[in-house]
Formats: sequence, structure tokens, C-alpha cells
Amino acid sequence: MRRSGFESATVKREQMIERLRETRGFWDFIVIGGGATGLGTGVEAASRGYRTLLLEQSDFAKGTSSRSTKLVHGGVRYLRQGNVSLVVEALRERGLLVRNAPHLVRNLSFIVPNYDWWEGPFYGVGLKLYDVLAGRLGLGPSRVLSREETLERIPTLEPEGLRGGVVYHDAQFDDARLAVNLAQTFADLGGTPINYMQVTALLKTRGVVHGVLARDAETGEEQEIHGRVVVNATGVFCDGIRKLDDPDAPEIVAPSQGVHIVLDKSFQPGESAIMVPHTDDGRVLFAVPWHDRVVVGTTDTPVAEVSLEPAPLTEEIEFLLTHAARYLTRDPTPSDVLSVFAGLRPLVRQDGGTDTASLSRDHTLLISSSGLVTITGGKWTTYRKMAEDTVDEAALVAGLEERESVTRDLRIHGWLKNPEAMAPWEVYGSDAPELQKLTEARPEGAGLLHPRLPYRACEVIWAVRSESARTVEDVLARRTRALLLDARASMDAAPTVARLMAQELGRDAAWEGLQISEYQELAKRYVLC
Repeated sequence: MRRSGFESATVKREQMIERLRETRGFWDFIVIGGGATGLGTGVEAASRGYRTLLLEQSDFAKGTSSRSTKLVHGGVRYLRQGNVSLVVEALRERGLLVRNAPHLVRNLSFIVPNYDWWEGPFYGVGLKLYDVLAGRLGLGPSRVLSREETLERIPTLEPEGLRGGVVYHDAQFDDARLAVNLAQTFADLGGTPINYMQVTALLKTRGVVHGVLARDAETGEEQEIHGRVVVNATGVFCDGIRKLDDPDAPEIVAPSQGVHIVLDKSFQPGESAIMVPHTDDGRVLFAVPWHDRVVVGTTDTPVAEVSLEPAPLTEEIEFLLTHAARYLTRDPTPSDVLSVFAGLRPLVRQDGGTDTASLSRDHTLLISSSGLVTITGGKWTTYRKMAEDTVDEAALVAGLEERESVTRDLRIHGWLKNPEAMAPWEVYGSDAPELQKLTEARPEGAGLLHPRLPYRACEVIWAVRSESARTVEDVLARRTRALLLDARASMDAAPTVARLMAQELGRDAAWEGLQISEYQELAKRYVLC
């Protein structure tokens, strides 16, 4: 298996900015967007030896890529819809990701509870097909469970009318942590990832795109950057970049909002997830154990506007609470919700119809007459294949030497075969010993940021030094997952995080105060009551 060279461990924004300034001539690739698709494209291009720059307007995975259901899956619902090709592709990519990032991606059993006589045989047959499609990359066989076996695995499942269940296997991951590790992998391969660098214009000569104008959000400095090909990988924001290229470009994204609520693990203390295959709006519903909490979601609501901070609708929250109460013995109330978060799916428009639940989750690759390459759609599970397809096409547009993809066997930064041996630093994988050194070097390093959160002070220091964290939000929302695990506790932890970051970044008391204030305002949106 090919290594990424992850022993370097550091992605520090100041160093990346310096690398950008020192680079002369044309970059082979300029990738706009630091979510799953953009980071995957950067890794794909850099791993082939292309000189690659990635620019993100905010923080890595600030948007959709940190707000998923935390699943790496083939998509049982797509099988039901007849999209077998998407399922096969996703199952293959799921298997590769389990192999390439074992410190972040793990096998998880899912149980489909059966309350009608026909559900056991019906879902049992369908999930056997799911097993077959996964082939050698399967994670375990599905099978029918008795009522007693089902309740043993999920003791808080509603017992009234329960006939049994079907168990199958998919994978679970930490989305924002994977994004951070992809940024590190990209840098390890010689790429240059820079967050808080917004592309404000495309540079053209005789109608052909040959670079970007970018503004540093921290300094306000603007600079022209030249590239042989520019890739627009900005997810739900891709139409904005396309209009920089052509103001008359038709909009291709139909954004769909997905909302999740986070509950205490006592609502579902078992180690298996619940999958409800058909809810009132036609979606599947998941209740997934994650970081000692339970994530319940999701919704599928068409929205007219895109935002970095989409707001959950009252009816979406009510939908999730109602369905959770339908399948759990303990009915959650708004006061039980530790955090609520929303993300926007970049679904590709189809002529006619407004039901985003029925829109394709396949990715779409477009090349404009100016040579701008746009990749959108898809999902986290298939990010690598999306990146492979994008780099193949973009290299042709740029006239670059053709080089084969190597990412099928590329270990992602932090790769570690037995990460559980690194507790409590499992998600850091091979970087875990460095975290341990920080606890020894800094007296307060081992101290918890908050009694209700599993994170320690040394993780803040590490996030600044090695993971390009620039704000309190970066640390509490994405380098750690404190905002999602307990929004109120994360608000209490914000002053400590601001103080530690100020020491590392050389900021003053005014910066600390502004950071605390801005984070408190943001976190309030994740609290129901």
C-alpha cells in the first residue's frame, strides 16, 4: 500500500502562504474549495506529481463536509431506487476508505427494525444483494434477527409491535477530521492547501482561464495566481464561481438541507445504529452512535439560498424528534438535544420537479468553453472517485502529461492499523505520540477543556501548530467536534481555547475577546433551548 509521507505531520498556514509567495510561474492545478471534493482533488493531483494549490474561502470543511450523517456507505436507499451503479461505486470506495484511513473509518452494524410481517423477508433479501454488490470489500454479512436479538443489540428500541430486525454493515467516520487529514496528506505530497483565502475573480487571456485573483481574509492582501487549469470544487457554492467565469451561466445546483440532532448516548446505549428505511418524507432515518453520543438524521428540504451557516427549520427539528420518539422507548424533547446542525447537499438540478429527495447523488463534471473545470454533486463516500475523474479531465484541459491515479492504495495522513491502542488520541492515528508529548511539555496540556467534553488543552495547541486552525470555531467545530457533541459545553470552553490559541498565534487580549464573542454567537444557533 502506497504511503502519503505522513511523517511530516504539519500544515501551518504561515508556511503555506510562504510557499505560495515563493512559487514562480504557473501552478499545474489551482483547486478552489476546501471541502471533501476539493481536498480529494488536491490529493489526487499532488499524488500524481502535479504542482497543486488549493484555496478555501473559510476553513477546511467549514460547510457541508463537516455536517454529514457521519457515514461512509453504499446507500441502501439508492439500491431501492434502482441506482445500482452508484451503490456499486460507493461500496467499492467505502472499502478503500476503511483500508486507507482505519484511524477514522470503522465498521458499524446497522439494524433495520421490523414492525410488519413482510419487512423481515423484504429487507433481508435486499440487504443480501447489498452484501453481494460489496464483494471482497464487504464489511460483514447481513442476517435476520429475532425480536430478542434485536432488543439485545438496541435495548431502547420501541418494543411494542416489534417482530425482529435485519442487521447489515456499513462504515462510520469523523468527517471534519478526515478533511483535516486530507489537507495534511495533500501537504505531505508537496501540495499547498491554504484556508481563509477567497477567490474573487478568474484571470483570463483571450477567453481562456489561466488563474485566479485571491484575497487573504486575514490581511486583506490580494494577489494574482496563475495556473494551467482551475478546478471549481466549491460544492453548493459552485454556481457563484461559474458566474465569475460566465455571468449568464445557468445554475446547476439545487441545494437541499439536511438537519441532524445530537442526543446523549442514554437514548441509544447499544453499539449498533438504527436505520429506518422509509420515513414520512420518503428518506431513510438514522440513529447513529458517534463519539459517545447519538446522531439522529436527516431531513431533505429544498432551500433557495446557500449559506456557510444554514439554519435548521422548526419543522425539520419536529420531524426528527417525532421520528426518534416513534422508534425509541424514551421520547426526546428539545431540552434533550445537545446540538443541532444543518448542512446543504449540492444536488444537481434536473428539469422539472422540486423534490430534492429524488435528485441524483451522482457527481457531475462540467468543462466550460473557457476551460474552467467544475465538479459537484456526489457525497463523502465517493470523494476519491470524484477526484480521480476530475484530475483525469482537468489534466487533458491543461495539456499536462497523463499520469495514472495512485490513490486507491494511498494511505491517508494518520494511518494506523490499530488506532485503539492510542486512546484517548485514536482519531489522530500516527500523530498520537506527538499529542502525548504536548501533554508532557505543557503543564496544562492534559487538562480537559470541559467536564462534559473529551478534549484536552494539548489538542488546541496541536490544531494551531499542525492543522492550520485560525479561530476558536476552527478548533471547537472541526479540529475537535465539541460544537456538535455539546454546544453549551463548547461555549463554556471557548475562553480557554481562545487563551491557548492567542499564545500560539501571538494575538492580543482584544483578539481573544472578539473570538469568544463571535463563537458564542455562532454556538447559540446550535442550541434549541
